[in-house]
Amino acid sequence: MTERKMCKFYNLNVPERRSGSGEGGVHNHGGNNDDEERNADEIVQPYVPPHEHKLEYSYWMWFSRRPPARELSATTGYSQALRLVGRVASVEQWWGLYTHLARPAELPPLSDLHLFKLGIKPMWEDPANVNGGKWSVRLRKSQTGRAWEDLCMAMLGEQFMVGPELCGVVLSVRFQEDHLAVWHRTASDTAAAARVRDALRRILQLPASVPIEYKAHGDCLRASTRQTDEETTRT
Repeated sequence: MTERKMCKFYNLNVPERRSGSGEGGVHNHGGNNDDEERNADEIVQPYVPPHEHKLEYSYWMWFSRRPPARELSATTGYSQALRLVGRVASVEQWWGLYTHLARPAELPPLSDLHLFKLGIKPMWEDPANVNGGKWSVRLRKSQTGRAWEDLCMAMLGEQFMVGPELCGVVLSVRFQEDHLAVWHRTASDTAAAARVRDALRRILQLPASVPIEYKAHGDCLRASTRQTDEETTRT
């Protein structure tokens, strides 16, 4: 399937081709190279050549593999487990990255892939996430591959229809089943949260009997802090 057909199939919202404004940025199709490692915290806008189909937002993809809880500490935390995979700003750059990614079935348990808008790191503490929350659904492993692809395409194509309220999507590979989650900015905005939930159910074609769970990031942060304090006290 060509990029143009993929674009039509996934209903990607591709604006008029634009050129020039991103010149001098990084045009990267994915490799986790030395430049990416050095610039992982920098908001480097990918350059989009005039012939490519620019996305409404730019994105970056992260990979992480959670260390056992006993290995987490004040100096070795979740942020250090994150590895930047690549940045994309066009349909063509996305497929250049996606075709080189391991599929969910190939990832070991406790692995996560995070597709987030450029500048938003997949952490509760990030300013764009700290007041937000996430909807998550558990799926059988046989369902995960297609569902993850559909979820990424829906985010790139603005199918959630909440604009800047959406932050990112996450694939979490676990032992018995896998989790998919959608993060948004404002947990107190119940109307926006409901739109995200309904869009997630529609995009993944989830029957009404499949539960979708909501968690506010602030609650997760507080629970994590309590757990850390308890473990520190015991040691």
